[in-house]
Amino acid sequence: MSTFPTSLPGGTWTLGDLTVTRFGYGAMQLAGPGVMGPPADHDGALAVLREVVDLGITHIDTSDAYGPRVTNQLIREALHPYPESLHLVTKVGATRDQRGGWPPARRPEDVRRSVHENLEALGLEVLDLVNLRLGDAQGPQPGSLAEPFEMLVELQRQGLIRHLGVSNATAEQVAEALAIAPIVCVQNMYNLAYRQDDELIDDLAEQGIAYVPFFPLGGFSPLQSSALSTVAARLDATPMSVALAWLLHRSPNILLIPGTSSVAHLRENVAGAGLSFSDEELTELDKIGHG
Repeated sequence: MSTFPTSLPGGTWTLGDLTVTRFGYGAMQLAGPGVMGPPADHDGALAVLREVVDLGITHIDTSDAYGPRVTNQLIREALHPYPESLHLVTKVGATRDQRGGWPPARRPEDVRRSVHENLEALGLEVLDLVNLRLGDAQGPQPGSLAEPFEMLVELQRQGLIRHLGVSNATAEQVAEALAIAPIVCVQNMYNLAYRQDDELIDDLAEQGIAYVPFFPLGGFSPLQSSALSTVAARLDATPMSVALAWLLHRSPNILLIPGTSSVAHLRENVAGAGLSFSDEELTELDKIGHG
């Protein structure tokens, strides 16, 4: 007997002129260990991507740096020609080194090359949305984004990109980007325990700009994890389910992109994100990040 939902939790959101499900999918985990090399189970990775579409998810997040090139090639193999309703969101601004690091690649020529590599790998003539990845592996870092972002704006003018966003960005960088050209999303680390962007999320919601959190269970202290597990056990749910459902409740402009390389886990994430909370439970969960 299945209790799987007939519709995706959270409904939809509009990125510019693109309507996407608020519950999306992040393809990073389809690459090999450390997001390097091919997956151990190639056919299994293709099955996950096809299940994403079968479930009605219309927002897949990827990057040519994943693998590198691995996840984009898997997406193309599994889903091309793409359904008209499916929107692929990619990012530029970082490359990979031989040790699996993520050195920045934000010179204008790096940005131009990366956009063309994403187009080629995905088999597209136009990219729906490109995020400029800023900062480093430790998180956002101060500094102007003007030079690489203006290159993305130029590529948008050339018709190669529909919409722009920023990733791993400070609030100041978001404001700088908006002063140069419209953006439709910000993709940063945020979750129940890591609440640094609370004010930014609310500001973006007022402007109709999406906020896409990554690492829904990242950065938790043992104490915070214990508090989350306690609430999850009371609700007969997994900590991941509670974390995802809370994000959907947090603000209507939050879009989810949890990743997995398992069809079963993908279905669990979708079902779990549909959890409902009482006011008391929301208050208790809120204390995890503010306690």
